[in-house]
Amino acid sequence: MGSGSGLAWTCIQSFKNAAGFANLAGMNGIARLPLSSPTLLLAVVLMLAAPVGRAQPGTPNAFEQNRKLGRGVNILGYDPIWRSRDQARFQDQHFRLLKEAGFSSVRINLQPFRRMNAANGYALSESWFEVLDWAVRQAQAQNLRVILDLHEYNSLGADPVTNKVKFLAFWRQLSAHCQGAPDSVLFEVLNEPSRKLTPALWNEYLAEALAIIREKNPTRTVIVGPAFWNSIDHLAELELPAADRNLIVTIHYYTPMDFTHQGAAWAGRKDKLGVDWLGTEKELGVLQGDFDKAAHWAKQHDRPIFIGEFGAYDKAPMESRARYLASVARAAEQRGWSWAYWQFDSDFILYDIGRDAWIEP
Repeated sequence: MGSGSGLAWTCIQSFKNAAGFANLAGMNGIARLPLSSPTLLLAVVLMLAAPVGRAQPGTPNAFEQNRKLGRGVNILGYDPIWRSRDQARFQDQHFRLLKEAGFSSVRINLQPFRRMNAANGYALSESWFEVLDWAVRQAQAQNLRVILDLHEYNSLGADPVTNKVKFLAFWRQLSAHCQGAPDSVLFEVLNEPSRKLTPALWNEYLAEALAIIREKNPTRTVIVGPAFWNSIDHLAELELPAADRNLIVTIHYYTPMDFTHQGAAWAGRKDKLGVDWLGTEKELGVLQGDFDKAAHWAKQHDRPIFIGEFGAYDKAPMESRARYLASVARAAEQRGWSWAYWQFDSDFILYDIGRDAWIEP
């Protein structure tokens, strides 16, 4: 997602009562948070969450890796740190805050293409890798698992032919740079392949990139997703090498867009406001139906599922946002899937870095 919703954390007090809050999450029997605590919106998603599916003996490694990803958040995609360390918004302490909040993984959104050119063989600079290494080290220090996500979907979607050389050059470099990293570091081949990067063309590019990755990282867990913005409806078009079992399949979920992106100018919904998501039988039926479709595909192909992005824009009604997020997270966890919320900073934010505080209503 290039722009997203400014999802915040919210106090439990914004709901009428604790019982209603627990029922909203659909998790009867889970200990309720005290009303006196400074509980925030992602409490709906994190604190009342069912455990992510547990791996069984003999389960392929990718399933265990997916279990360990658990509950994650997207970070650093639009941070000026990539231009200059002096301009960094995200700091060391934010990794600790994420761990303390209950997250178990971070999805680091990488946009390197603007720093790659033919004159030097598309080589990334030492300073770029220094930022990457800093982020990985800080995450590891907090026992957060790391997904290195190539987030260049806009460039590849607009002109896949011209940008293919950068795409493959990036994976040659990152694969070599990270070949000694522990298995808590995962690769994601490309965020949301879309537009001119059609499902058929994406299958070709994916196969080439995966072959490059496997040269130096034969046992690295790699995350891949279908074309059309990682859509559930396009899972059937995704072609994966049958012999490579160390793959996790990612999907993104922002349905219904009229709710999750209300007020978002980049999504053509600047003036569409006041849309509620009430968790009606019909609304929950759509969610469950979508996830059942993905679960059916996953069972057929014996692949674990990771929801790499979901969220609701900050201009949506707060109670509806909390209700929606809880429903999506619970539905994912009930199926044994991991997830990553979009995102910590920039937009769809969880945390106000300027105020050094979690966002509250």
